[in-house]
Amino acid sequence: MTDLDLDALAIWILSRLSLWVVAAAAGWLLVSHGQDVIPWVERWIRWDFVHYRGIAEFGYGGEPTGVPNEAFFPGLPVLLWAGHQVGVSHVVVGLVISLVAGAVAAVALGRLGAIEGGREVGRLAVLVWVCAPPAVFLAAPYTEALFLACALPAWLAARRGHWLAAGVLASLACTVRVSGIFLAVALGVHWLVTRREERSWSGFAWLFLPLAPLVAWMAYLRQVTGSWLAWLDAQAQEWNREFTWPWDAWVNTWRAAFGGTQTPGFAWMFGVELLATVLGVVLTVALLWWRRWGEATWVGLQVAAFATSYWFFSVPRAMLLWWPLWIALAVVAARRRYVLWLYLAVSVPLMVVWAATFLTGRWAG
Repeated sequence: MTDLDLDALAIWILSRLSLWVVAAAAGWLLVSHGQDVIPWVERWIRWDFVHYRGIAEFGYGGEPTGVPNEAFFPGLPVLLWAGHQVGVSHVVVGLVISLVAGAVAAVALGRLGAIEGGREVGRLAVLVWVCAPPAVFLAAPYTEALFLACALPAWLAARRGHWLAAGVLASLACTVRVSGIFLAVALGVHWLVTRREERSWSGFAWLFLPLAPLVAWMAYLRQVTGSWLAWLDAQAQEWNREFTWPWDAWVNTWRAAFGGTQTPGFAWMFGVELLATVLGVVLTVALLWWRRWGEATWVGLQVAAFATSYWFFSVPRAMLLWWPLWIALAVVAARRRYVLWLYLAVSVPLMVVWAATFLTGRWAG
């Protein structure tokens, strides 16, 4: 391991310590009654994790957690199931997975940053990423850390021309989140870009590896539910992820944020959804301007998917996956240090509030 790798790991571990402290304090300070204080580990059993655990316990088919669980890809539930077989609780398994996977992702992000601007940019990329407002989802037993542990090394392998490794890692990413499809497409675009310098078909076949887990997953859903696209149907049924024109989706989200139809917590989060979507559009345009075609594809496809749902939903969480954003911010911060301090002054308090919101059972995106 290089010095940069060790720096990335140190930043990752220290940031985990910070969130663990928030989890310990929030569970006591932000509840109304003594009976509301629950054990530290149980504070992480929130929202989507309940569904991941339900899949690990009961599999797919039916609605053991009250929603169609086909909406969630099998990668994380399979690991939760495996860990539980040796006597470890599902939530502890999930926390360990996120801890280890996040460490892998941090190292890969640092290396990608170093490609753009040396060791300092690599370190700063990791720092701004772990201090992002919704960073609690990198610590929670969610899919973000696990997905990035596959996606970031896949992109790093592609940058180095190691297409077999990129294809295998992208295949693993496709078992974790639907975002793996966008990653596979972005890798294909990046491969095309590299043909300017290397006019051959070398590595092209490996780009189709992600099709294998996707087809297998869809075939399984066909067997269980009768629909090849049961995951998409479930998203539309329970989370309103059905095609909507972007301008209508904007209006729907705006009304949710400012129309008085939601509770204050949800309304605030919908306002953040609007900001995150605008940032995603700006980032995509910037990447196109810089002719970073692969990265623009990666971010742009996600933004397009979010912007064509009934309303913008979970976009801030998805920002954790936008490594071009964190690397670009790191490049600017390396040149103008005040940008880093300004970012941290705004982001760190939001990160703490966001974490406390999630850990006390409130909606956090």
